[in-house]
Amino acid sequence: MHPNAQTLQRFYTAFAQLDHATMAACYAPNATFDDEAFSLKGREQVAGMWRMLCTATKKPGAAEHWKLEFSGIDADAQGGKAHWEAHYLFSATGRKVHNIIDGTFTFTPEGLIATHRDRFNFWRWARQALGAPGLLLGWSPSLKRKVRSTAAGNLKKFLAQGG
Repeated sequence: MHPNAQTLQRFYTAFAQLDHATMAACYAPNATFDDEAFSLKGREQVAGMWRMLCTATKKPGAAEHWKLEFSGIDADAQGGKAHWEAHYLFSATGRKVHNIIDGTFTFTPEGLIATHRDRFNFWRWARQALGAPGLLLGWSPSLKRKVRSTAAGNLKKFLAQGG
């Protein structure tokens, strides 16, 4: 297994265990992360997002719904990919979500994640996480902007509080 594939294996194993510290250690200091909810620059922001999500998922009432499965890890010196599926309660609504995600990565020469891009069907996620509003508006750019804005605000507040 290529060392970069080992980095992804370590990252997703830690994620399944909600071990945000090990996840953060897989990123380069100037790493970037992008998905439907976040666009982040630097290990501090990326690690903060994972810390915020793991902390919320560990709370009573949410922890028993958490499950992460990953497969298709493949990486070489140029980049990597992974498929992962998360089962969780969306903290804002308490609704059950089964999100299906494909990640793509690039790495530093030291084997740390330089770029991480996750893609998933936003409308499918919105229907599960938000219920009727997600069903009706999950296709719209305005709902996606609202979700991104709320997520960025939540992360900023979390980090400001020492999270």
